[in-house]
Amino acid sequence: MTPDLVELLPPYDGIKLADIRMVKSDQEAADALAALSAMDVIGFDTESKPTFLKGEVSTGPHLVQLATDDAAYLFQIGAAPALDVLKAVLESRTILKVGFGLQDDVKRLRAKLGIEAVNVLDLSTALRKGERNTLGAKTAVAKFFGQKLQKSKKITTTNWALPRLSEKQILYAADDAHVALKIYRRWRADQALIPQA
Repeated sequence: MTPDLVELLPPYDGIKLADIRMVKSDQEAADALAALSAMDVIGFDTESKPTFLKGEVSTGPHLVQLATDDAAYLFQIGAAPALDVLKAVLESRTILKVGFGLQDDVKRLRAKLGIEAVNVLDLSTALRKGERNTLGAKTAVAKFFGQKLQKSKKITTTNWALPRLSEKQILYAADDAHVALKIYRRWRADQALIPQA
């Protein structure tokens, strides 16, 4: 689908603010761990404060997003209970983590937090089916749902290291992880419909 045609599609609704959990307390961390550990697959993404200067090294990730079918859990790096949950979930061999363009995310998590994310599926390459170019979330939403995922450059390049994120940042970040899981589920359901030779 051409970018011009994507622009004509109805907007993708995305996750609601009520279904997003900012994990800050020990209790919230325990709840997040229980919900995420019960899943076979979760959506996964990270956000880092952008770098603008040549040679400047990213200090990210500053936010890690993990999503179940019903909720998204946002972990600000530096918040105390986050690390144990992230380590347990991302290093789990039984939970599949899906997202778009995860190579950098995995590398940064290892470098900054010592987390070795395993059982990770990058949908950018998994969905491309022999095509040369990788597939992004925006294209995948158009392809699988016939909708347009709003990706604001203004939000993408905001400061993800802030102690208090804006409502727009929270929604954007949660959507990144949640939409990846929804696309994965749809892709697998579509594959199940294809008769096996």
